[in-house]
Amino acid sequence: MKISLRQVEIFRSIMLAGSVTGAARLLFTSQPTVSRELARLEHVCGLRLFDREGGRLLPTAQALMLLDEVERSYVGLERIDRYAQSLRNFEHGRLALTCLPLFSQTLLPKVCRRFHQAHAGISISIVAQESPLLEESLVTQQHDLGLTEVDQVPRGTQGELLFSSDLVCVLAPGHPLLAKTVLSLEDFHEVDFINLANLDIYRQTLDVHFRQAGVNRRTVIETSNAASVCAMVRQGLGVAIINPLTALEESGRDLLIRPLTLSVPYRIMLIRPNHRPASVTVDAFCEVLREEAAKTVVGIEQLVGSRG
Repeated sequence: MKISLRQVEIFRSIMLAGSVTGAARLLFTSQPTVSRELARLEHVCGLRLFDREGGRLLPTAQALMLLDEVERSYVGLERIDRYAQSLRNFEHGRLALTCLPLFSQTLLPKVCRRFHQAHAGISISIVAQESPLLEESLVTQQHDLGLTEVDQVPRGTQGELLFSSDLVCVLAPGHPLLAKTVLSLEDFHEVDFINLANLDIYRQTLDVHFRQAGVNRRTVIETSNAASVCAMVRQGLGVAIINPLTALEESGRDLLIRPLTLSVPYRIMLIRPNHRPASVTVDAFCEVLREEAAKTVVGIEQLVGSRG
């Protein structure tokens, strides 16, 4: 026979309470049950743990030594219990997320700030990478969450539309096009233009629209990311059409915003791999993501309206 946890619990309670009656009260059980389990424990251990004198239990030297070991074990159990409670309360854990570099610089900092304020014990790992590596890492289930700008959901994942807002034009102060509150495609004819790289899906979409409208933009510079585009516009090298997240982030820094008559929605997809374990931590982070994305859409609408 082996010592049971119940016997250990009863032994500890007797040592704490000093009597069988007190132990029964601590454990919400009967005195006969306590006495019976104590007798079994002594039999299993082969030790006399208490001397009985005048109806009192006096712990032996072996009982005192055993109590030291029991208390060390209980400290470990209490730590486990506290840790389990902290998991329920989002106090510990780790969340792994992958996204385009753009999102790690615009949307996610505010999301992480809010989430950290509520769940400070949870660490967040953000891997910023470009397509198609981003989608490949989601297919192989390497992350809890992903943020992409590709409408097609990667294999083995679920997706939901997190954010949608139209592309906007950014201009430097003093540019002639600022005389208009809304810009049409024709307004960009023979205008110096800063373009994203030709592999960018939104650059490709705009190219189709401009070509169909018979509008010739004078591409002065091509660069690979929207922050670089804004830096070029800020130097007066031309105008650009970019995603609204970067426009919101860069606005007020010698850049002005104008909406377009053409609607080209910029979309962000929230991706959850199917084979990652379910997690209340991930659910909570997604909820903050949704709330912050909705606030960002409102902020963009207000910015465009105030500049219009």
